[in-house]
Amino acid sequence: MLIGRPLYINFTQQEGANPDIVRMDQQDIDDLIGFLTDSLARMEACERQGAVYIDQVSPHYQESARNLLHYLSLRTHDLRPLQERLASLGISSISHSERYTRTNVQNVLTLLHLVNGATMEEAKAGGLGLHLGFPRSKQRLQEHTAALFGPERHAGHTRIMVTLPSEAAEDDTLIHTLVEMGVEILRINCGHDDSTAWKKMIDRIQAARERCAHNVLIYMDLAGPKIRTGKVVPRWSSKGKRKDGFIPLQEGELIQVWKQLEWGEPAIYSDEGALVALARIGLSLPELFDQVSRGDRIWFDDGKIGGVIEEISPEWWTVRITMTAPDGAKLRSEKGINLPDSNLALPSLTEEDRRTLPFIAEHADMVGYSFVQRREDVEALQQALHYLGRPDLGIILKIETRLAFDNLPTLLLTAMKSPKVGVMIARGDLAVEVGWSRIAEVQEEIGWLCEAAHIPNIWATQVLENLAKTGLATRAEITDAVAAVRAECAMLNKGPYIVKAVKTLQKIDDRMDAHQYKKKPYLRPLRVAQDFLLSLPGPSDVN
Repeated sequence: MLIGRPLYINFTQQEGANPDIVRMDQQDIDDLIGFLTDSLARMEACERQGAVYIDQVSPHYQESARNLLHYLSLRTHDLRPLQERLASLGISSISHSERYTRTNVQNVLTLLHLVNGATMEEAKAGGLGLHLGFPRSKQRLQEHTAALFGPERHAGHTRIMVTLPSEAAEDDTLIHTLVEMGVEILRINCGHDDSTAWKKMIDRIQAARERCAHNVLIYMDLAGPKIRTGKVVPRWSSKGKRKDGFIPLQEGELIQVWKQLEWGEPAIYSDEGALVALARIGLSLPELFDQVSRGDRIWFDDGKIGGVIEEISPEWWTVRITMTAPDGAKLRSEKGINLPDSNLALPSLTEEDRRTLPFIAEHADMVGYSFVQRREDVEALQQALHYLGRPDLGIILKIETRLAFDNLPTLLLTAMKSPKVGVMIARGDLAVEVGWSRIAEVQEEIGWLCEAAHIPNIWATQVLENLAKTGLATRAEITDAVAAVRAECAMLNKGPYIVKAVKTLQKIDDRMDAHQYKKKPYLRPLRVAQDFLLSLPGPSDVN
């Protein structure tokens, strides 16, 4: 693959000069101009190769799809040397140009030609003509956000989404209070409760809309495939009362994960302490049993317990536990399982989802798509909504797996065939999938790609979680909430102090809106961008 000319520029400094003042010679500036000129050519080539995507998206997304391709082309390179040199000249470092990539590069080129001694007419002639610029790119994102999430209360406002608890089906007070406070979106998780409870919540939302004259929107999540542990044999107290069972685990121990098993149970030891039988637990989706390999990592209970698959038999996997809390862990029934190294061929749109979708299509303003990973997953939902007569329903891609993140450019461009699209950064599962040390980096990259596509994103999972549950916020989650209001929407989960959490987030949003913007200090190469360009048809030496 031809990456283009590398950028090596030698700073020179006059003897006795101010050490903070540097200058570049003529060759350095020529190299900058050459690098950026090549970048524009590569953007054009990427646009030609990606024409199959641009032609298929909704008309109001075509400009956005084109810009996303330009951004992906630019981000295949290490731009850190470029930033330093442009900043030394007092010229934009191009680190804030996600929404209008090509125009910004052209503007920088114009300034470099001026520095190089060209007249204004000559400098402008060196460009290729302006395309999407800063004002229109900002307007595009605002338009797409308003279409999906409703109008903003003030410029730069971050919408707030709140997950409704099961009790909201029988409680008028909570929904009315949230709507009265100005919460824009109420979330119903279809992985819990049933259509009877959902309908009661929706009726209460509608009543609150009318009383408060505030058009709060309804977001409903599809449950998606649930990879969970099976049942564990219950325990009995000394008084004969049945209690939930669990399997105690320590680092270094083994556990068998069974393809078909009704009840899991702890390891069995002889009276002398010798191991008689390994601990074992069942798997909720036996169809994925043959889709793993030895050495694949496995995580239980939202990443609280880690392991590696050491042995695979026709009926079970043998897993070596590699991580627990210092005093061990307790593995219980119905706990989530993540397999970040395994290429799982599971349908994102399950049969249960297909049975739920007509209800969502009738009552919701947007649908959350769980476990979406491939282009075909997005197309399956779009076809189902078209069949139900709701192709206009807003689609929220929940990025919660490593594969979804790797495929994000294709997922975005496919989803943009629909009229209203958003992305949820589902940081809980995603952190388990990509690793805790990478989640901060990954959530930023998702935000950049969404901004380049002018697609609004939702900052989700554990936003002010401690405050919502206990009434007390931690310093760390306040800092996280500050980051959350950079997104177009922030999601709060249920909790007894949810009203207090909403008020806190609204205050943070109001204060940060005056001086916060999406500042990106460095631009290293994005592997997700490189992988996407390699997947495009045509010659491989044009990116």
